[in-house]
Amino acid sequence: MPPISPEQEQQIRQVLQYCGQQAEQMATTQFEVFQKGPNDYVTSIDAALDEKLSAVFTELFPRDGVITEENAESRKKFDGGYSRLWCIDPLDGTEDFIHGKRDYAVMVGLLQNYQPIAGWVGAPAYELIYHGGPDWGLFQSVAGHPPEPLIRAKPAPPSQGFCPVVIGNRDRRNFGAAIAQQIPTAQFYSLGSFGLKVMEVVLGRAGLYLYFNGRVKVWDTTGPLAIAKAAGLICCDLQGYPLRSTPDAINSETLAHKQSIVIGWPHYVEPLLPKLQAAVEDTHESFS
Repeated sequence: MPPISPEQEQQIRQVLQYCGQQAEQMATTQFEVFQKGPNDYVTSIDAALDEKLSAVFTELFPRDGVITEENAESRKKFDGGYSRLWCIDPLDGTEDFIHGKRDYAVMVGLLQNYQPIAGWVGAPAYELIYHGGPDWGLFQSVAGHPPEPLIRAKPAPPSQGFCPVVIGNRDRRNFGAAIAQQIPTAQFYSLGSFGLKVMEVVLGRAGLYLYFNGRVKVWDTTGPLAIAKAAGLICCDLQGYPLRSTPDAINSETLAHKQSIVIGWPHYVEPLLPKLQAAVEDTHESFS
């Protein structure tokens, strides 16, 4: 059962489609780029979309908390006593967007009692919106058409000739060599958006997505995790503990996850997790 009405769900898809179209259009014009921190960028387009999405969700769900990436004040709502929190990333994969690449997303996720229960991942360059949740199902809509069921695709088991693993460029630089030593058959690749990386696994193009560098925030993860759980993926940390979005597992100032992140199909996570643990331990020991 969906956690919102059909009318509300339609409005969410409409505003994501609108924001995606705006991003595509504004990308052809001159826009400003600012550096928020080391290797962390934001554009004037992020800010414009953030303002639009914040206004729409505040009007649609006046009793819920609304947290958006570019509104630092909204982060206070995370621990503000709301039973439902909308976590919004107006432009996920900003670096790809800045460089004219296609793998960026507009993302929305719903936490209920700090559990991801619904998510939307819009890929404007592909005119796609994926959405769903654990007690709801999986769906996709193409070019604004009504949503259709999204059929998850289970990849073949890891073997000598097939073991696709999505890993970000920073994590690959830090841990790739050690992982390859533990899992020689691993085939690494990456793309921009956290949400679209998760969708690579949901769609069976990869068996695992690994994220270890500790920078990802609740607006990056909530929507994709809801979709991943609906697909039956394991969402855990390197120790095998379930990923949590509760206040004890989130940095109160930045809303970054404290846990490492492993998202994958059970037949990948179960045999490969001990090897990933060993790889990360070996890397840490080499730097100590």
